[in-house]
Amino acid sequence: MNTLSTWQIVRIAAGSFILISLALGLPSSPLFVSSWWLAFTAFVGLNLLQSGVTKWCLMESLLARLGVRRGN
Repeated sequence: MNTLSTWQIVRIAAGSFILISLALGLPSSPLFVSSWWLAFTAFVGLNLLQSGVTKWCLMESLLARLGVRRGN
């Protein structure tokens, strides 16, 4: 069985968080709740930028500690 690695889980989670927060934060969305959800979108984007520059991601480190296989 092919299990997901830490970097795959991080990217799936980040993409999901971005799409969900956009759906909840854009006034034209049928799921609109509040424009403040766009701040969460920005937070996820900043974390992706930070991890790309520093080559360190907190979520990936936590997943590795939980026993998830590190990817290449």
